[in-house]
Amino acid sequence: MATSFYHDERCFWHTGGEQALFFPAGGYMQPPSATGFAENPETKRRFKNLLEVSGLLSQLKVRSAEATSREDLLRVHTPGYLDKLKAMSDAGGGNIPPHFAPFGQGSFEIACLSSGLVRQAVEDVVTGAATRAYALSRPPGHHCLPDASMGFCLLANIPVALEAARAKQGPLRVAVVDWDVHHGNGTQTIFYDRADTLTISLHQENCFPPGYGGAEDRGAASGHGANLNIPLLAGCGHQTYLDAFELLVAPALRAFKPDLIVVASGYDASCVDPLARMMATSETFRAMARQVCALADTLCAGKIVMAHEGGYSDIHVPFCALAVIEEMLGTRSPVIDPLLEIADLQQPPADLIAFQRARLQAQALRVFG
Repeated sequence: MATSFYHDERCFWHTGGEQALFFPAGGYMQPPSATGFAENPETKRRFKNLLEVSGLLSQLKVRSAEATSREDLLRVHTPGYLDKLKAMSDAGGGNIPPHFAPFGQGSFEIACLSSGLVRQAVEDVVTGAATRAYALSRPPGHHCLPDASMGFCLLANIPVALEAARAKQGPLRVAVVDWDVHHGNGTQTIFYDRADTLTISLHQENCFPPGYGGAEDRGAASGHGANLNIPLLAGCGHQTYLDAFELLVAPALRAFKPDLIVVASGYDASCVDPLARMMATSETFRAMARQVCALADTLCAGKIVMAHEGGYSDIHVPFCALAVIEEMLGTRSPVIDPLLEIADLQQPPADLIAFQRARLQAQALRVFG
């Protein structure tokens, strides 16, 4: 089964305003390897490095992509937002208030490249050029709104890719499964009243956006029922993610019958991530990838795209993402996650797991009856 991998070195050069010595990073001045900015390139660069030294990169069809055009961006974003982002990027960068998405000189063009990787991955899977695809996109996109950046996200990578594919290929029923630890609020907002896009978000309750869980938000108008939020308690652990898939994610996908599944694949539910308080392991991501690939095989001829989102532990993200690639390829590499044994011993006790499962069962009863 052909699995494609999309990346561009320039995506690693996006900066939130770090300095290289006393020179502003950007253009041909690369960001420093050590940075206080959480959304730094090292998590993604080290993931790609691990793919290469593990031998898995040679098993993938490695590609890049053209930057997303303004025409395609305008299917999702407002002209005013794009113009402001471009102007600020050209002028050295900044931060469009009130949300947390600083950027540097040239970040607009890099964001268009990042969006282009996801767009090309979706196009190739939809047209049959690939069956499975992984886009190593940076900056991420799932928080971005039509008219505002947010949470390190400058462009709505997945929505832009889906609307570009629909413009070329015609109607598509798409399910977006977001397992980034932070709520996929941008994707939800963009498709909230759409019946052709199922949006599912598994996230730490009240984490980001701060105070939001969203279990009651099911969509509007013709999209009512096509939005599913699964807020999980902090520290929920490996088994609760699997329970959420069993009780909510899988039934929702089967009922929706998508033509394509896209995963917003963030790794910040990792047990050592600095921006969340969950206890997922690399085996959690492996198990979720295995399940979603199996569901894609059953529901939509295997058509699945993974778009890289968050994940801020430069130590652990490479092992979590590698596990996802192994499942997409249907193989195992010699790589062993050195954190796994410790993380398994730190998982929640049985009574807490049972409590969380009961919580998910109650939500499933409300959703499916």
